Order: sequence, then structure tokens, then C-alpha cells
Amino acid sequence: FGHFELCATDTERLPVLALRRTSDRPTAEPKPTQDDRGPSQSKMPKLNPNAKPFRFNPKVRSFVPRSMRQSNQETEAKDQVPGSKPTPAPAPAPAPAVEKENKDDSAPAESWEDGVDSEPVKAKPSTPPKSKSTSSSGPAAAPAQAPASTPAPGPSKSSKSSGKGSSSRGSSSKGADKKAALLAELNKNGVKIPDGLKLHDDRPHCNVVFIGHVDAGKSTLSGQLLLLTGQVDQRTIEKYEREAKEKNRESWYLAFIMDTNEEERAKGKTVEVGRAHFETKKRRYTLLDAPGHKNYVPNMISGAAQADIGVLIISARKSEFEAGFDRGGQTREHAMLAKTLGISRLVVAINKMDESTVKWNKKRYDSIQKKLASFLKKWFKPKDTVWLPVSAYTGDNLVKPMDKGVCEWYNGPCLLDVLDNMRQTNRDKKAGLRIPIIDRYKDMGTVCALGKVEAGTLYKGQKVVVMPTGSKGECVGILVNEKAVDIALPGENVVIQTKGFDDNQLLGGFVICEPERPCRKCVSFEAQFRVTEVLPHKPLITSGYTCIFHCHTVVAECQIKKLNAILDKKSGDVLRKNPRYAKKGDVIKVKMRVKQSISLECYKDFSQLGRFTLRDEGKTIAIGRVTKIKEI
Repeated sequence: FGHFELCATDTERLPVLALRRTSDRPTAEPKPTQDDRGPSQSKMPKLNPNAKPFRFNPKVRSFVPRSMRQSNQETEAKDQVPGSKPTPAPAPAPAPAVEKENKDDSAPAESWEDGVDSEPVKAKPSTPPKSKSTSSSGPAAAPAQAPASTPAPGPSKSSKSSGKGSSSRGSSSKGADKKAALLAELNKNGVKIPDGLKLHDDRPHCNVVFIGHVDAGKSTLSGQLLLLTGQVDQRTIEKYEREAKEKNRESWYLAFIMDTNEEERAKGKTVEVGRAHFETKKRRYTLLDAPGHKNYVPNMISGAAQADIGVLIISARKSEFEAGFDRGGQTREHAMLAKTLGISRLVVAINKMDESTVKWNKKRYDSIQKKLASFLKKWFKPKDTVWLPVSAYTGDNLVKPMDKGVCEWYNGPCLLDVLDNMRQTNRDKKAGLRIPIIDRYKDMGTVCALGKVEAGTLYKGQKVVVMPTGSKGECVGILVNEKAVDIALPGENVVIQTKGFDDNQLLGGFVICEPERPCRKCVSFEAQFRVTEVLPHKPLITSGYTCIFHCHTVVAECQIKKLNAILDKKSGDVLRKNPRYAKKGDVIKVKMRVKQSISLECYKDFSQLGRFTLRDEGKTIAIGRVTKIKEI
């Protein structure tokens, strides 16, 4: 049993060795026993208890002692053949270093970090040698700190990428300057932002909503735009292609990018407003895909209320444009609602130009433009309306201009160029904070509110109040496109992580604002609106008329209490006071009342919170603005 006793004795000794290796002070070494340990026990080197622990440095170059560096470099420079890789210097054996440590523990030993911690030999910037004589002449021929694998002379990828790196550093410095200028402007205007908070991006943000009649190709165009801008990977597209093929709808796979609901995919109709994000060099965009069916117009209103630019999608296929533009279609109503909800710039994209009944026919394009322009000029100025032909299925004229082989008669810009060059919406950064809440959810115990910054500036750690309830809390986090940021400027779609609020205190229609400048709450107010349409069984608007009131994210039942006057359409002068009724086309001034308190603003103070729409039995009957608020 002597062999087993030897193993047991060594096993008991190993913990002692490990303890002496990692401890700060040496421990008493146990005396060896008289058992047979073999000849290797006496030859085992002693461990140094004061040795520094090994730390691996990935940036260090191959270890060469100082005494051998100069001689090795000179011999390598002489024997080096142009175009061949130099041989690395041989690493020294670790035994002498151990002996040196054992002899003198206080002397610092060379470590793997000597190549970084020690002062490097100064040398000129390394340039590709032209010949063998130039590479070996002078002390700067072979730099002392050159890595072992020096590339051969000639152009390389690293030399090309260095130019790109410098340009990226220049662009990043420009972006930092812009961010600093924006922060300085905010502080100058009285917006007190705490130190240490930074802007996440200096590019302006823009919300784009796709509107139009059902089956015009809004979801397909949105999906194609995301695909061409690199927001969707190829594996996801292949998955959607298989799902669309299983449903016998092979051409719908692009629409599946935005229509994530099974009901939407089965019927081919968008129900809820789809949301996606993409970027260009000039701007950042939030894409809103609004439903086109008449049953989901309230959802379309909630999406268009967040938009800065509207893209009206028109189908050029035979009889489809006529079905959407004639009475009963949604093309007219969507265009009118877009103007009412604050969209002042419109892009008219005539889609499906590649269809077999059209084939990029200019006559068809001109006829659609002529019919639609006569209607749109009532709501939009011609200078704020842009027309262009596109094909959502093939992606023509979306991201880059079309080739002459596709369409010979069109020489204009593509859709992305039009969006990048459109006039930016002016929003007041120094005004009171106004964020209408769209929805809320709970994440890891934190109540999060989803909304758009209509005015003012939101920053992390800001004290906020929710109107009309008056509940107070704090903004502990901001998410923009699912990324945490410190500051959100007007126009940003944000997710606000709050503190001090319950689920019932953050509801759709409420407004997040500053405690010093809260939003106004009311039950009754005065307004001015235009009657756009009346119902067959309700041909007149009288006192006591009830309908649905839509303003920013507020949806409430309202009642017209009194008709004050009928105004002139152009001048606004009073034509008749206290009328008994109003008919289609009249502009009237009324007093209105809602059942519960809501948060509103006058149109002249905050236009985004002062526009409203009246709907009754699925039809838009009036559009108007708030003129006076009776606060409670």
C-alpha cells in the first residue's frame, strides 16, 4: 500500500501549496515525513510567496528581453526579404526568471506587461519601404515597437480604412458639436437641463403616416421601404413568404412586416396603426401605417394625430382609384382628416404603376393627378403637395430614382429624397411640456406611458404632472426606438418610465406636463368648426346635438349646448347671431360640453392640442378648433 500512501500524502500537500501561492504572506511549510516520496521531491522548485499574480494583457506584443531587442531587430532588418513576413523573436525560457526571483525578491522582474508599461523607443511613423536598402538604412528603418506580423509593402486594407476612420471621426466630432449647440440653445432659452445629460442624436425626427383607401398598398409600401432601408433581415422575409404562400396570398408577404396581427393577415386589412422606424443621413423617421377601412377610421385618427408628413397612397389599377375617390371611398376623408389633424405637407404616391392594366402609362398618371388635384387644393397648398409614381411591390422609385428603362417620362426624385428635403415642422422647445398619452403598460413593476412630445423638452429625472387628474410623479427613464436616452425633444415618440404613478393614473387621453405650467382641464369650452357632412336622418346641426369628440388622444362623447353665430367662410365675420340650426358647409361658433373633465389647449397657444374632429355614426361631420376654455 505504499503507492496509495504516496498519493494521499501529496494530496494533503496540494492545498498548502495553493494557499502559499495566493496568500499575501508566507506560511510555515510542513516538515517532510519519513515516508518514501521518490527522487522528484527534492528537485521541486520553491514557490515565491511574494510573486505578483499573473494578469493577461491582450494588447501586449510578443515578449522580448531588453538585452535582446536591439540585436534581434538589426539582424531581422538585414536578413529580411521584401514581401516576406519576419520571423518572431524566440521567447525566453521561464526558468531564469524564477531563479532571479528566488535570489532577490525585492528586485522587480520583467513581466508580460513590460511592452506596454515601459517607455517605447521613439520612432518615426512606419511607411511601406520602397526597397531593401531603404528598409535597412538608419535607425528608423525598423521601428522598435513594430508587431511581429508586419504586412508587406504596398497598399493594404488598413491604409484604406484609416481614411474612413478619420472621416468617421470628423463626422462624429461634427455631430458632437451640433449636440453641444442644441444643448446651449436650450439652456439659453430657459430650459434647465441637469449636467451630465446628453442628446442621443442631432438629426431631426419626423413622423410619417401612410393614409389612403383600403387595398391601396399602404402596408406593402411600408414593408418594402423597411426592407430596402435594411430594417428587416432576409431570414424574416423568407419566413413571411412561406406564411403568405400557405394562405394563398403570395403577394402579401411584404405587408406582413407591418401587419403582425393574425386577423390582419387573414383578411388583408390593417386594423391598428402599425409603427416602425428607419433612418437616413439627414433625418430619423417613425413610420405609421394607418388602416384604410371605413370601420377603423378612429384608429386612423389616432395615428395621423402623431404625424408631421402625410403620404397619400393612391392605387393606379383600373377602377381602384375610382372606388376610393368616389362617394363612399376613404381617399377624400383621409385627406381631409390629415389636414384637420395638423398635417400641412402631403406626398401623393400613385402606387401600382407596374400593374398589367397600367404598365407605367403616363395618361393614367395624369388623369389621376388631374382629378385628385382639384380636390386637394381645398385643403393643401400646391407648393406643399408633391406627386410621384411608385411601385410598392417591386420597390421602384422608393429609395433611389428609377431607371429610364422602367419609366421614361418621370425625371423627379424618389420617395426618400422627397421626405428628406421637405420643410421641417417648427416646434417650440422652450414651451411647456405637453405629451398626450396614447397607451400605457407595466414593465418590471414600472408603469410606462407611450406618447409623443408635442411641445417642450423632456429629460431624465424631471418632475411631471398628469392632467386632468393632477397626479404628480417623476420621469426616471426615456426610451426612443427601444433605446435609453437622456433627453427627448419635440416630435419624438417616446416611452416614459415613471415613478409615483399607478396604472389608473396614466390613461389614454391624459397629458403629461410640467408642474409649473400644467395643461388646462375643462368640461365646457367654446369652439369654431365647419360642418363637412350631415347624416340623412340628421340634416341639421342644432342645440343638443350629440356626437363623438376627437382631440389629440382624447375620445369623448360631447354635446353642442348652444349655437352662438354663423361666420363667413373667408373673412370670419359674423353673418348671423344665435342661429337656430346650421347645415352642411356652414362655419359656426358654438359652446360644447363633455361628460368628464378632459385636457385641452386653445388653438392659438398649442395648435396640436387645439384641433378636433366630430364624428357621428361612422362619418366625420365637422372639423374645428378650440377658441376658449372654461377651466375648472
